[in-house]
Amino acid sequence: MPLVRTKVNPTKINLGCGMNILKGWVNLDCAALPGVDVVHDLNVVPLPFEDECADEILCEDVLEHVDYIPLLRDCHRILQPGGRMRIEVPHFTSSNNYVDPTHRNMFATKTFNFFCANTFEGKTRSYYFGFKFSKITDKQITFYTRKIYVYNKIAEWLVNRSDAMRLLYEATGFSRLFPAENIWVTLIK
Repeated sequence: MPLVRTKVNPTKINLGCGMNILKGWVNLDCAALPGVDVVHDLNVVPLPFEDECADEILCEDVLEHVDYIPLLRDCHRILQPGGRMRIEVPHFTSSNNYVDPTHRNMFATKTFNFFCANTFEGKTRSYYFGFKFSKITDKQITFYTRKIYVYNKIAEWLVNRSDAMRLLYEATGFSRLFPAENIWVTLIK
């Protein structure tokens, strides 16, 4: 299917949607699946959207599969000022990192700090990238909570009490005893 360059001004974009088609969103995927509005490879930037056309971008289980720094830069371009980018990626302790052969990247809770103004231990990292989000909100580590992992509900509650608890979890053996599943984070332009 040919690349579609849209001139519409979408307000919500679901990047790498796969089968998770969201009504009222522009659903983009590299495969021409039913419900996909725009077929485009996320490794190819720029994305087929106008500057500052979106107030929200969902990037669920996508960044681990692509060269994500150029993609984040382009998402920053298409987000309106104050727009939100909601991201879900596997935590570096997740067994899914090693099971899926298409995973190229692993993430910790501080990974996205590099892309935000003054969020990396009080230091500015503007020399790393030519863009930056204004802040991070809604940071959370999720855990497997299916039947045999019922104790992880307690671990998830404890770990997500604060940034300090998340960092303590990642820096100690607790992250190996109680491996996490995903990281959820929201970047604000």
